Amino acid sequence: MTPERTAVRVRRALPGDLAGLQRIQVSTGALFREVGMADVADNPPLSIDALTGYQQDGQAWVAVDDSGPPIAFVVVEVIDGSAHVEQISVHPDHSRRGVGRVLLDHVGAWAVELGLPALTLTTFRHVPWNAPYYARCGFVELTPAEVTPGLSRVLESEIAFGLDPATRVCMRRGVG
Repeated sequence: MTPERTAVRVRRALPGDLAGLQRIQVSTGALFREVGMADVADNPPLSIDALTGYQQDGQAWVAVDDSGPPIAFVVVEVIDGSAHVEQISVHPDHSRRGVGRVLLDHVGAWAVELGLPALTLTTFRHVPWNAPYYARCGFVELTPAEVTPGLSRVLESEIAFGLDPATRVCMRRGVG
C-alpha cells in the first residue's frame, strides 16, 4: 500500500530553519544503512555556513505541512546554465508521499523564471530512492559526452570525498 500523499507548501528557507534542515538530512542519510552504505549514512550534513549561503542566495526551499516545521528541503546552485540540485532531503516520516516531487517541481518553476533550461543532479545509480526515483520524476542519465565541465567538477569533488565513481550518475530534466 502506498502512503497517502502529503499536502505541503513550499517556501524559502529561513535562518531559523537551518539547524532543522541538518536534522532532516541526517535522518534521511541514515536510510543508507539499509542498503549497506553505512559510510554514506555517517557523512555529516551540510554545514550551517553552507546552508546559510544557499538561504541568503535565495536558493534554499523547504516543504512544510500543517504541523509547521520543515519536513523536507532542497538547495540548488546554477552550474553550467542549469539549476543543479545540490541536496534534496525528505524526512523519512514524510517520504513516499510526493514531497520530493513537489520540491523538484518548485525548483523547475524557479529555473523557468530564470530562463534556465534544465535541472541537473548527481546521485547514486542503484539506490532505489536515488537514480530510479529521479528517472520516475523525468530525469535522464547523461552520457559521458553530455556531462558538462561543471558537472565533471562536481563528480571529481565527490570522488575526492570518497565516493566510488562507478556508483554515481549525472542526470538532467528539462523544464518548461
